[in-house]
Amino acid sequence: MLSGLLGSVCLSGCKLEVLDSKGPIGVAESALIGTATFTMLLVVVPVILLTLIFAWRYRASNKNATYAPKWAHSTAIEVVVWAIPAIIILYLGILTWRTSHELDPYKEIKVENVKPINVEVVALDWKWLFIYPDLGVASVNQVAFPVGTPVNFRITSDSVMNSFFIPQLGGQIYAMAGMQTKLHLLADHAGDYAGISANYSGAGFSDMKFRALAMSQAEFDAWVQNVKTAPEGLDMNVYAGVSRPSQKEAVRYFSTVDPKLFNNIVGKYNNGNVAVGANCVTKG
Repeated sequence: MLSGLLGSVCLSGCKLEVLDSKGPIGVAESALIGTATFTMLLVVVPVILLTLIFAWRYRASNKNATYAPKWAHSTAIEVVVWAIPAIIILYLGILTWRTSHELDPYKEIKVENVKPINVEVVALDWKWLFIYPDLGVASVNQVAFPVGTPVNFRITSDSVMNSFFIPQLGGQIYAMAGMQTKLHLLADHAGDYAGISANYSGAGFSDMKFRALAMSQAEFDAWVQNVKTAPEGLDMNVYAGVSRPSQKEAVRYFSTVDPKLFNNIVGKYNNGNVAVGANCVTKG
């Protein structure tokens, strides 16, 4: 997990959106990145400094440096070089175990008196399809939800394996054909957040992006009503066209959606059965 978190920092661009968290999961993961980095630097920085100090002190031109050709052992040095790294590794191990459970993407987020919103996500070449099964609408390359409302994502792919990621909200989890994974997020602040594909998936990978809109309940209700005015619905026949490979796909709305569409997409790879994927996550 820690390597995935640190890798996400490097891959998230100059804005470092993964550290500009706007939700509880993102905040916890950002804190984990900082803690893990600081802890590892407790070894890295002293080693670099001591290497430079030793190289300077015992340079060939320094005749005052102690010369001990028969020196072979120091208990104090052995204790330091073994005990400190062992303690740090133990600490990082405990930290990893604890946060792996606390930040489990399958763990639901519960807010008192707030009903979660369900969103089904399908990774395509090279676009994202979002289905709202409880609202009967769908969209391409744009997902919206109210601030302070838990969002339950069910995720699959109708193409190669991909990875669903909204850096500022936290969580990165794989989308796999014939399987479904889950991710639970929540936005604390209203905003227009970047969503990306975090797993290389071919020629259109670099433009496989979407926008995640966190808004007030009233604004979300208005968004849903706007989607319901879209001229086309989404059934299996329309979906056949939507799923064809395309690049830089514009945002697209569907006023109705086949309630069995998501399960049909998953089941087409399993003789009609819906399989639940393993907890495949690279970021918290």
